[in-house]
Amino acid sequence: MFKTHLLIAWRNLRKKRVFALINILGLALGFACGILIFLFVNHHLQFDNFHNNEDRIYRVVTEERRDDVEYESAVPPGFAKAFQSDYDFAEEVASYYYREDWQIDGADEKNSKRFREDIAFSESSFFRIFDFPLVDQLSGRTLEEPNTAYITQSFATKMFGEQNPLGQNFILENQETIEVIGILKDLPANSMISTPIFISYPSIKAYDDFIYSGSWGGINGSLRCFTLLHPNQDIAHIEQTLIELVNKHRPRSKNVHRYKLQALSDIHFDNRYDGINVSLLWIFGLVGIFLIGVACINFINISTAQAFTRSKEIGIKKVLGSNKKHLFWQFISETFIISLFGMLVGLFITLLVLPSFNSLFELDLSLQSLLDIKVAGLVLTLLTFVSLFAGSYPGILLARILPTLALKGKLTQRDAGGQFTRKILVTAQFVISILLIVGTVVIGKQINYAVNADLGFDKDAIVMLSVPEDIEHIKLEGLKERIFQLPGVENVTACLASPGAGYNNWGTSLRYNNRPEYEEFSISAKMADDDYISTFDLQLVAGRNFRMSDSITEVVVNEKLAQKLGLGSPEELIGKQLELNGGFIKATVSGVIANFHDQNFHLDISPVFIAPQTNAFHEIAVKINDQNVKSTLNEIEQKWRQVFPKFIYEFSFLDERVQDQYEEEQRLLSLSKLFSGLAIFISCLGLYGLISFFVAQRTKEVGIRKVLGSGVSGILILFAKDFCKLILIAGAIATPIAWFFMKRWLENYTYHTEISWWVFVMSISGLLLITLITISYQTIKAATANPTKSLRSE
Repeated sequence: MFKTHLLIAWRNLRKKRVFALINILGLALGFACGILIFLFVNHHLQFDNFHNNEDRIYRVVTEERRDDVEYESAVPPGFAKAFQSDYDFAEEVASYYYREDWQIDGADEKNSKRFREDIAFSESSFFRIFDFPLVDQLSGRTLEEPNTAYITQSFATKMFGEQNPLGQNFILENQETIEVIGILKDLPANSMISTPIFISYPSIKAYDDFIYSGSWGGINGSLRCFTLLHPNQDIAHIEQTLIELVNKHRPRSKNVHRYKLQALSDIHFDNRYDGINVSLLWIFGLVGIFLIGVACINFINISTAQAFTRSKEIGIKKVLGSNKKHLFWQFISETFIISLFGMLVGLFITLLVLPSFNSLFELDLSLQSLLDIKVAGLVLTLLTFVSLFAGSYPGILLARILPTLALKGKLTQRDAGGQFTRKILVTAQFVISILLIVGTVVIGKQINYAVNADLGFDKDAIVMLSVPEDIEHIKLEGLKERIFQLPGVENVTACLASPGAGYNNWGTSLRYNNRPEYEEFSISAKMADDDYISTFDLQLVAGRNFRMSDSITEVVVNEKLAQKLGLGSPEELIGKQLELNGGFIKATVSGVIANFHDQNFHLDISPVFIAPQTNAFHEIAVKINDQNVKSTLNEIEQKWRQVFPKFIYEFSFLDERVQDQYEEEQRLLSLSKLFSGLAIFISCLGLYGLISFFVAQRTKEVGIRKVLGSGVSGILILFAKDFCKLILIAGAIATPIAWFFMKRWLENYTYHTEISWWVFVMSISGLLLITLITISYQTIKAATANPTKSLRSE
């Protein structure tokens, strides 16, 4: 029986190829999006789930409680040792200090390779907490020895080629020679740890005195503490006990720490501590369901609309003995065949777009990902769901047609049923399309606002050059002077980081004008020379720039500091004494600059001070003119290489850095454009199929109207008015929903655009226009046809 159903279904689909292709293409696009979204969501849901003791692995994080609570995924350098020695909560505790883009050089003449790589300084206990298996190791050697390292297999091949990497050396940051004592299996893609080089923790002494000292005076955002707890520990009790460490090591600090244990399974999904926003996964999942739903709606609409043309077929089958059950399963069989073809085409589309999808989200999904058992389960589930969901209603509707009306030719569209349901489903398609269009417009508007708004500093035509750390100030000044003499250069400054850089944010304590206590809030440090203000066009509103000296005696601050201190005007700050960084800096305020956005638009503007601490300069900012940019960049590189011949030259444009801070939003915008475009396209496919069917059914009516004097515009209005009404109804439904959710999304930003009324008008109008274009071809074709052909049989 099932074979017969499939055979009849195949014959029916061949007769109506156009409608079958419309359904197949719509379902294929929906399936392709659904599979890609599933791969994306599944990738994130599996983060760090491969460790044997994952339920006992925790990261220690810090809540910094000042006037506001700030969340830091790091701890003070002294925390790990104290946690391990003072308490018996854990089997293992490990410090992990990562650094990005450090220079790696071959250690001898045979290996002249030079490149940048992410590295980490880690204690040997780190590998007893996490399951990153060693493939090979030098006997008797451990990471407790200074200047030793474990490296991954991929890095070993990259660095040493076909040679045995064990016992080989490389040079780190042109300073220390590091010996390879172990080879790790390549780290999984779904791991929060991605560094390919793990250097012994004692080696940190040569690079960072603050971390090595075990200080409690502050936090470096790159330092992590991981622990493997004993079984059955009470997390709340441990966190309460850790208050003792705060009272012992930070008793008088206004920056009150609360150390929290973050479960390994929560790390990837907690956006307070650099994790992803889990709501994004829900949004993607819902969009995938919506797109598959839109494709199913197309099938239901076209199938129910065709009920009238299939009435005689159904009537004859009922007369010959078919019951509702047989007819129902015949239509389910037709749906299954269409769904099967749609799934096969969808899988092919998925393979085609997978490289672009990987590039957009920096993933490494492959054909093997599609062969995963979970993907196979998804495919079978979607096939079953779509076949039943999309086929059930048309099957029930068509199976209940009365054979007497069908065989006498007296069946009308009203008798066939489904008109009201079709209107509801088409309206649902339009609602989904409008929601996605509004979301795309609002996200794009916010990104444009953030990137192009007045940030309070000049970001155009400024080139940022990385310079080696701990370089003598005289070398830096010499490089500045050489670059400034180039004809295409307007200004040069050395600094810790640019304004609004989004990295190297150094927050520290502040005592104002010899007040008895430090302030409740922190102040952000922008270490730079006296050309910083002019290079970035920061605006002085009071006083003057600071003077360069061997020690910090003067600083420039921003207006925000006056506001946080409750002063009446910025001028009141001039000449006042500031004690900064726990008393290591004592200086006078020489000037006040206008506020600028020192962080992205998610966060409020911070109080800022700018001071000339030369040993903290990590970059040079070069303001160039727009004449001969390429030659100017080449000349800058030549000057840089003359001063730092052993280091890799890197530069970036500041405006691109600002834009990179909204990378997640840019990805969301790209996906919103794609999803809204697909939703509209799939909906238009359905509309095209419906209008083609309706035009064919009403050919004689069109002919009569033409004979009675109706023009092309009148015929177009005849077919378009119902769809336009449905779009307006959909707009009325979608507008408050879109406004609510986009308003919630914009609340993630301290500085954001507004949702203007024209966003909704434009979205609805755009959908109206696309709909009219979609239905115009078939409608105009019918309206311009010779009426004698359609009326010939009368």
